[in-house]
Amino acid sequence: MSVIVTDTGFAGDDWTGRFLAPAELPANTGGSGFAVDLASDADPTGLVGLLAGISLIRVDFPVFSDGRGFTIARTLRRLGFTGRLRARGHVIADQYTMARRAGFDEVEISDDLAARQTEDQWLRRADWRAYDYQSRLRA
Repeated sequence: MSVIVTDTGFAGDDWTGRFLAPAELPANTGGSGFAVDLASDADPTGLVGLLAGISLIRVDFPVFSDGRGFTIARTLRRLGFTGRLRARGHVIADQYTMARRAGFDEVEISDDLAARQTEDQWLRRADWRAYDYQSRLRA
């Protein structure tokens, strides 16, 4: 099982569809409703032309020290992806602010990690806009 972390705390996973690898995507999605799993070493530019038909993209974080997923999220947002973007795996509470700033909407963690890093630790980072020094400098 897993726990979904958002700015409002812990929740269950509400996605009921299956996740596809990029190679499994049809050439013409023709609508929405697809979910895609991306590995931490994936090239997100390969999804150009398919982004409008993808509802959810889940990016894998194999270890907490692997930051490539943050770059993937930023790239997907710059390419125009407006669907749900989920970080999955070894993301820790201290990285939640960075995940949100990179473009992730939510983080999927294991039940074990949720027991070790409780909801209150994640919620302390939920006001991720408040600590953006660049915005404070521009004001």
